[in-house]
Amino acid sequence: MARRTVANWASRVVTWRLRWRDRLSLRAQLVTITALLASAVAAGLVIVVQISLAGAARSTTDRVLNDHVKALVASISAASPDGALHVPRSQLNPGVAVYDTSGSRVAGTIPPSMQEEYKELSTTDRQRIVEGGEPFAIMALPFTTSSKLQGVVILAEPLAPYERNEQAAMVVSIIAGALLVLMAAGSAAWISRRVLSPVEQMARTAAEWSEHDLERRFALGAPTNEIRALGSTLDGLLDKVASVIRAEQRLTSELAHELRTPLTTIHGAADLLALRTDLDDQAREDVALIKNSSASMSNTISALLDLARRHRQALHSDRTQLDDLAVKLKGLPLPRGHVNVDLSPALSINVPEVLAIRALAPILNNALQVSDRAWVSARADGRNVTLLVADSGPGVPDQWVETLFEPGWSGNGGSGLGLSLAKRVARSGGGDVSLVEQYNQYGGATFAVMFPGGRAARTQH
Repeated sequence: MARRTVANWASRVVTWRLRWRDRLSLRAQLVTITALLASAVAAGLVIVVQISLAGAARSTTDRVLNDHVKALVASISAASPDGALHVPRSQLNPGVAVYDTSGSRVAGTIPPSMQEEYKELSTTDRQRIVEGGEPFAIMALPFTTSSKLQGVVILAEPLAPYERNEQAAMVVSIIAGALLVLMAAGSAAWISRRVLSPVEQMARTAAEWSEHDLERRFALGAPTNEIRALGSTLDGLLDKVASVIRAEQRLTSELAHELRTPLTTIHGAADLLALRTDLDDQAREDVALIKNSSASMSNTISALLDLARRHRQALHSDRTQLDDLAVKLKGLPLPRGHVNVDLSPALSINVPEVLAIRALAPILNNALQVSDRAWVSARADGRNVTLLVADSGPGVPDQWVETLFEPGWSGNGGSGLGLSLAKRVARSGGGDVSLVEQYNQYGGATFAVMFPGGRAARTQH
């Protein structure tokens, strides 16, 4: 049980540290850690000061009592030459008492609150110091006069002045510790702000960029310190990334141009072949398959060309009404099946109509290949609009979920470019494509195509 309790406690501490680290910024963590360390140092200093003052007060009290006792014993010895103990009245201050060897009080008064302590110390055979009363330090010292008379001297020293000094010192120490913590936290905040300000500037600059801002750089200057060295390294990395992106765009554009001409020829030949009257039913199905496949490849190539040419700033300058998009979706050359499009005219998306169609077409095509019905709807999600595509097919098995959007992967023998291309097109417009339901109310899957958008500028009635 003890091991389990310790393990649970350790797990909670680790969980709390992770949550604390995730919730605070780096600057806040630095300030917090500095403040905690300064607090620990201040607390240690307060403790050390109090221990030192307590030791000094005790040493001072002992010294005062010793000096007083020695003076009193000397006075008694001088006043007792005749074989009897005599105590000068001038030495009998409050709290001073003199006892003989039998423990009987010879002179002096005993404070009422210290009767027991004085009685116990009256027969002591060695020097003793105890605390008693309100409080007081009480010293008892056996003595022997020059005339061989013996007795015990007891006197008390009030500790209140020393305690007041300790309390005042504690207040001063706490105030000094608080000022130390504030100065340390303030210094950490100021230093971290100055040190991390270039990093914050880099973060803001990077947040303003898009994937098409290939020429933007941090440009912090010569690498004279660690932050500027980081900026210079990132600028070099951005140069390499920009080179790769440009090479990809050129390759995509060149491949698309090279493929478009033969595809146009194939599609045209299929159209001419379909006009012939001497074809049997099987031949006509083959021709229809060639036409549909060439049209699908042509759409894919057009989407690739759009991705290679368009820039996100241009994309975001366009708005598409969902009711206009619905008309285009109903006219798409899709496989056989019924598509139910229910898009509210009160919503719009901040991307061109052609890009939205490029993202939705592969998903609808896949849906009608595995089912005979598909449904397209929309909903507003904050600053985004989500287009939902549901089908009545067999759904998406668990083993397909992780690889569903990988280029080249297909669960039904296709090219494996549809969903990956749809996701890439959507992301080029600031959106995304995701699987939201493996098995929906119709038995099939539901995909979500998200774009920036919201309420439409105009509403049709």
